[in-house]
Amino acid sequence: MGIYYTNQTVKAYRELEKNGYLIGVGKFIYPDFLPSYQWMVEQMDKRINNNGSFPIWLWKEKPDLNEEGHFPKGTKSVCLTVEIPDDNVLLSDFDTWHYILNTWFLPLSEEEDDLFEAGKLNISMEQSWERIFDFELLQKTELWSENPLVLQGVTPIIRKEQIIDIEHFIAE
Repeated sequence: MGIYYTNQTVKAYRELEKNGYLIGVGKFIYPDFLPSYQWMVEQMDKRINNNGSFPIWLWKEKPDLNEEGHFPKGTKSVCLTVEIPDDNVLLSDFDTWHYILNTWFLPLSEEEDDLFEAGKLNISMEQSWERIFDFELLQKTELWSENPLVLQGVTPIIRKEQIIDIEHFIAE
């Protein structure tokens, strides 16, 4: 079992209270990011107990609720502390996830990036994306070893009984 944190709107939290669970919902995904999210769903299907559900995003470290960007400014929100079996969570690196969102090749070095751009690598863009799950590999590389990894996670469902703590906040 692991302790994780997830930020949700008060509206989503009320749904969780009413239904006893919360699942990822595709209609809230920015349309340009839908292919990236569908790729993540496929990874969840392969790597954890998932049946095509969209992800609920988690953090290993509690987020700073005073920072901008959690939700649009003024949104009434909650940070839930949850305890979830580790085999129901797929961890990845936050920074490298943005390569997938932007549909970019995820290189381990400048040289590898140049080789990919020149068509001289035997690895597809999608294969490079799987590196977001390989923390040891990322930390050994010139491009990703300078800063500590920021671990995020995804899970298909959060059950009401998994909630340990609730902190209300208004998004900055």
